[in-house]
Amino acid sequence: MFSKFTSILQHAVEALAPSLPLQEDFVYHWKAITHYYIETSDDKAPVTDTNIPSHLEQMLDILVQEENERESGETGPCMEYLLHHKILETLYTLGKADCPPGMKQQVLIFYTKLLGRIRQPLLPHINVHRPVQKLIRLCGEVLATPTENEEIQFLCIVCAKLKQDPYLVNFFLENKMKSLASKGVPSVISEDTLKGQDSLSTDTGQSHHPEELSGATGMEQTELEDEPPHQMDHLSTSLDNLSVTSLPEASVVRPNQDYNLVNSLLNLTRSPDGRIAVKACEGLMLLVSLPEPAAAKCLTQSTCLCELLTDRLASLYKALPQSVDPLDIETVEAINWGLDSYSHKEDASAFPGKRALISFLSWFDYCDQLIKEAQKTAAVALAKAVHERFFIGVMEPQLMQTSEMGILTSTALLHRIVRQVTSDVLLQEMVFFILGEQREPETVAEISRHPLRHRLIEHCDHISDEISIMTLRMFEHLLQKPNEHILYNLVLRNLEERNYTECKPLCPEDKDVVENGLIAGAVDLEEDPLFTDISPENTLPNQEWLSSSPPATPDHPKNDGKTEVHKIVNSFLCLVPDDAKSSYHVEGTGYDTYLRDAHRQFRDYCAICLRWEWPGSPKALEKCNLEAAFFEGHFLKVLFDRMGRILDQPYDVNLQVTSVLSRLSLFPHPHIHEYLLDPYVNLAPGCRSLFSVIVRVVGDLMLRIQRIQDFTPKLLLVRKRLLGLEPEGPLQALPSCW
Repeated sequence: MFSKFTSILQHAVEALAPSLPLQEDFVYHWKAITHYYIETSDDKAPVTDTNIPSHLEQMLDILVQEENERESGETGPCMEYLLHHKILETLYTLGKADCPPGMKQQVLIFYTKLLGRIRQPLLPHINVHRPVQKLIRLCGEVLATPTENEEIQFLCIVCAKLKQDPYLVNFFLENKMKSLASKGVPSVISEDTLKGQDSLSTDTGQSHHPEELSGATGMEQTELEDEPPHQMDHLSTSLDNLSVTSLPEASVVRPNQDYNLVNSLLNLTRSPDGRIAVKACEGLMLLVSLPEPAAAKCLTQSTCLCELLTDRLASLYKALPQSVDPLDIETVEAINWGLDSYSHKEDASAFPGKRALISFLSWFDYCDQLIKEAQKTAAVALAKAVHERFFIGVMEPQLMQTSEMGILTSTALLHRIVRQVTSDVLLQEMVFFILGEQREPETVAEISRHPLRHRLIEHCDHISDEISIMTLRMFEHLLQKPNEHILYNLVLRNLEERNYTECKPLCPEDKDVVENGLIAGAVDLEEDPLFTDISPENTLPNQEWLSSSPPATPDHPKNDGKTEVHKIVNSFLCLVPDDAKSSYHVEGTGYDTYLRDAHRQFRDYCAICLRWEWPGSPKALEKCNLEAAFFEGHFLKVLFDRMGRILDQPYDVNLQVTSVLSRLSLFPHPHIHEYLLDPYVNLAPGCRSLFSVIVRVVGDLMLRIQRIQDFTPKLLLVRKRLLGLEPEGPLQALPSCW
């Protein structure tokens, strides 16, 4: 009570006293603080019961006023006094000792406001960045302390200053030779390293001489214990609780740099206070985006950032229930890493494991965004760590298991993160994880060269329809990602040589190719007996399709000798006879209803594929190795097998199979268009194409129709039920597959 009365009395005296020059006023407030340590005998009284907070605030106001009164960039006498007398060093010492209790909090507030309110660059001054660096080490030492909020505010203002002037980050990289081996291994410091360190970089806070307060105090201080906490060991110990092994290279003795700003933020990401943790994550995102190569290298090689990201991903993934409804995984609301707040009581659509699922997806979103914003080399290192430590170490065993429930849940989670990933670098690592890096043509003998790819493709034809549908959906979304390796690995590498075609030598009477680009002797499907029901209303006029197609470009000329689009479309339209069609009996259900959406999707795919510089026409046959045995590849083999059984499969499976094939057909690559969509291509013996598979299905269909009485009315009823136009009910004499 007496101290508060003294403080009020002092403010009154200061208000009535004549104003002093700014420097004298500044020195007065600083000496008032130092005199407290000379005169006080009660070092246990909290700092809030003293005048110290008021004097610090007055010093800040004076510094701001001085800067406002002077020209931009000019240092005033008050700032000169602060720098020359190492006031920040002294405050750091008092804050570390936390004398009086609560002083650390006041020092953090002073540093934060000083860096935030002073416009001129302060961090380049050695008497600023040195104590700032030391104070950074005090942050995050202990979680859930009363100063956590001030610690994160201080760290974030430092990160913001580095974001404004990225070169300043070099002041916060401390050159050292440190052993990352097990405890007890001595550090090794080479003579050359010591010679190469200047006074700025060698200051690690390891003071070998007693430091004194400002000369105004006249008090000698004992030697400071500025040895920074071993942040690597501290965080590694914490992460051991997650039961994840350390990186193999952690036992290597190598030169590195301390990046204590990152280490302190990493510690605070584990704060029980969610707001503190989010702020720490934001600070890390600012630091990884700095363009300085040295900082990026130090970030990934000398801190635990990679381990933190991957270990937390692993622990959150392992915390998920063994089985989660795939629909719940797919439909859980969009996750934003900074808004990971969930109340089970307030959620009407809660399900077991929703809290854990949101936490996992939220942290994955943070990793994705962090890698997306990171400097290039840092992004690659972070993504590779996620690949090695999480994808391979945690997800792959789950995807390779034999339990159907486990397969379904793990595939649904893989599908969700495939949909969610936005970082190109992380997407590349995810693609390599799922498909492998192989780009040479597949062979039947080496079909299982990449075990996970082989297993996932096999799951597209799994005995469980749920697993098949989920895996097909995962591949469908994978194909929509802007990554060239996906399509090349799954399909294009097997079509590169066009050895699915048969190049017959021309007879003397077959000197000219057919007008539409067919090899001589090719069959015109419009003259085939299977297509005798062609009528003008069943075909699409040439002009209509040409007007729907993208405009010609220098790389994609119109007159390239390929089969005309309208002939291809009409050939597919006429595959199924009118007797087996139901679209004519339900208004608004013809193929033309899909044209607008298909045209939009095709344009979107063309825009994505422009960067890949695909050729505008197929590779010349004389340059192709047509003698090599053709294998369509594991992926197309499974899809064609599924397509061949379309009459015997559930409706949902058929929809997903045709959806994936439709996605493949949208890619504007000449070999894909030729192999999947051109019915006039002259197939080599033993080869099949999408069109040839459908022809066989239609032949089987026509045989089955003959055995069903009143087929057309029953077919129409099934169609209306699928469209929701008729109520469900028993239907006799029609196979369940229909």
